[in-house]
Amino acid sequence: MYQSKLNRFDKLYQHQQKTLKLQGKAQKTIDAYSRAIRRVRDYFDCCPDQLKPKDLESYFADLVESHSWSTVKIDRLGLQHFWKFVLKRDWKWVDIVKPPKVKTIPDILTTAEIEHLIGATRKLRYRVFLLTTYSMGLRLGEALSLQVGDIDAARKLVHIRRGKGHKDRLVPLPDLTLTGLRELWKKHRHPTLLFPNANGSLETIRQAHGPMDRGGVQKAMQIVVAECGIKKKSPSTPCATVLPPISLSRA
Repeated sequence: MYQSKLNRFDKLYQHQQKTLKLQGKAQKTIDAYSRAIRRVRDYFDCCPDQLKPKDLESYFADLVESHSWSTVKIDRLGLQHFWKFVLKRDWKWVDIVKPPKVKTIPDILTTAEIEHLIGATRKLRYRVFLLTTYSMGLRLGEALSLQVGDIDAARKLVHIRRGKGHKDRLVPLPDLTLTGLRELWKKHRHPTLLFPNANGSLETIRQAHGPMDRGGVQKAMQIVVAECGIKKKSPSTPCATVLPPISLSRA
């Protein structure tokens, strides 16, 4: 691609980034939509504003062959946003590509499986994290971003901030989970975060600027699931799960 076209792409790309942020899109959405623009740029080796509907028909025909329908759907949404809000053009995307609607039922862990999973987790921070996530029905990001000030021990409630749909909500806090969170906090004593990044010395953890790594938590869970012999494809987070007593004493 010529430098002039690269400069034009960079300008449009930055415009899209700004538009997505101004619309209050989540960072994951911004990353996904931006990746869609970069992918189509690399495919044609040109700035996407030069493309016609037939070009995109060919593009999506190849994308369907090499990627999942979920990727196709995200890329279509990303390009649709780019055309509508950046290029100020409006195309009938349904005529180009329409990913099928697929309804799946997630695998749900039983109470016994959850107890086994948490009990088999060796590191305290992961054990308490799994206990917190499952006992209160939280999403991964919601649990990772929990702060000390979100815990209302007196009323046994937790303030979940900016959950799905950017909405706040209050979630009941089980006694066992409160005990686990207190034990973990006594270990790191971070001034704000309940699950600070655990890399480095204890003093480094206390000064951590962010929570535990999302990928690290997911990998730790996958390892424990495998060790427990749980064969379910994708254990989900059941809401309002009642857990029997679990020992939290192992470091």
